[in-house]
Amino acid sequence: MGSSKKFNSDIMKGNIYGIWLLAFGLLITSCNDALEEELVTDVSAASYYTTEKGLQDAVNATYSFLKPFYGQEIGFTMTVFGTDTYNNGADGGHKFFNFYDTSLNAASAYARDAWQTWYRGVNQANGVINRSESVEMDEAEKTTRLAEVRFLRALYYFNIVITYGDAHLSLEETENIEIEANRTAQSEIYTQAIVPDLEFAIANLPDSQSDYGRATKPAAEFLLGKVLLTRSYKSFAEGNDATRAETLFSNVINNYDFALLDDFADVFDITNQENSEMVFAIPNAKSQVDTDIDPYGHRGHLYFLQEYDVRRGMTRDIANGRPWKRFRPTPFTLGLWDRDIDTRYDKTFKHVWYANKEEPATEATETEPARAALAVGDTAIFIPGPQRDDLWPQSRQDQVPYLVITEEEYSERLFPSMNKWIDPTRPDRQKVNGQRDFMLMRLADAYLLRAEARLQNNDAAGAAADLNVVRVRSAVPGQEAAIQIGAGDVDIDFILDERARELIGEGWRWWDLTRTGKLVERVRLHNPTASPNIQDYHVLRPIPQEQIDRTLGGYPQNPGYPQ
Repeated sequence: MGSSKKFNSDIMKGNIYGIWLLAFGLLITSCNDALEEELVTDVSAASYYTTEKGLQDAVNATYSFLKPFYGQEIGFTMTVFGTDTYNNGADGGHKFFNFYDTSLNAASAYARDAWQTWYRGVNQANGVINRSESVEMDEAEKTTRLAEVRFLRALYYFNIVITYGDAHLSLEETENIEIEANRTAQSEIYTQAIVPDLEFAIANLPDSQSDYGRATKPAAEFLLGKVLLTRSYKSFAEGNDATRAETLFSNVINNYDFALLDDFADVFDITNQENSEMVFAIPNAKSQVDTDIDPYGHRGHLYFLQEYDVRRGMTRDIANGRPWKRFRPTPFTLGLWDRDIDTRYDKTFKHVWYANKEEPATEATETEPARAALAVGDTAIFIPGPQRDDLWPQSRQDQVPYLVITEEEYSERLFPSMNKWIDPTRPDRQKVNGQRDFMLMRLADAYLLRAEARLQNNDAAGAAADLNVVRVRSAVPGQEAAIQIGAGDVDIDFILDERARELIGEGWRWWDLTRTGKLVERVRLHNPTASPNIQDYHVLRPIPQEQIDRTLGGYPQNPGYPQ
């Protein structure tokens, strides 16, 4: 895992403006105003990047393109909305990603921004690789840095193809205004870019790095495993994709010092982020995000919360979060856990809100019973949650001084709130940037992905064994045997259910469903708002209108979306 020193002093936790400026120095699509705001030692990127210090900064800058998507509203919207697990809450825009209506089209700002960000990352990587040839420095260190950059280029291209399908492919740096673009089959992007980049990364990255947040060999193995597993479902799959994926995930699981934490809740302990379960993360620095020097702190704490702050005995505070009410769980989601044997629901969702302001007693009205006074620290809101609502009939609810929210009261404003990303370290209650690292790869996911690869290899028993490792970790004490499943229980739907139980809200769901070919089926079954409109072509996002307009002769739109 390396030491606890985070290399964010150079990347996310360092001079983020300088890093972005260096990154933009290679990008023709960047904003001229941004380039004019500050000079970096009064040299052009062309000359600066051919020095050892310049190359190191250029490599660091390549990481910066992870931040505008992961942990931001765009990333959660494009991976949480429009799935079987989450529906829309009351507030916010971009709900058409959940509705699948005609507003989901080429003009979508998020479809445009994701495309631009990932291609900027690709071009940054291309520039580093191309210009490194003339840099004089220790060859072993240069090779390691190039392996990091190729890992990142593979990640950016992988995101592009799993989101948009066929796309532009270039392994050369764009230095001038470019008005031509190719539309390369995604199969070729896998074989020409993603897979060879990751094979190079695996061959040349160290097992760990002292700077937390840099790419490593196990991170590259994890990503290549996911790439090959994804391709194994495609018409252009190679015959050994699932087998190779299984081997790669086994390497991650067996060959390093990673270990599942004993308690599922500890995975999300903000004081213990650099733990043994993390394979690869995007770090954030409190000092940077608190001062908005880094505008891309983790914002997941905003989006999954109900409207608690206008209820009796409550006002908005840091501990309970700023409730933006973007995403609310579907009824299907709330039925996934058997809470008698599985602790993950109780450790993922909030149940009690304690009064943070005093409330006087109230008298009965035609619609509300009398309520006793609330003192600070008393229970103000209680959500029993699935399998517990029957303990709270209205007659019992009327007898307590606090608000009890059961399934019949759920709405776009009131719903079970996910607690994974709560950030009580923010300096004030309005702060939107949080200091959490974004978990791109963790060990439990490696087990779940290996289970999927094993199922692809017709090894249901092996898949069940992997699923049981994850399930037993979260068993109610004394229920370790009851929570285990057998080979006969395992199919792709069970694995997708298990991924939801373990990884809910972590930013993978839309891609999980599109990878396995289950998006349309499961959305129609489990998301009542999305089900009327979703069509087969929605397994890809629309090509941005900006790309179409700026390409000589136009750029083809994905099937189903209007040209």
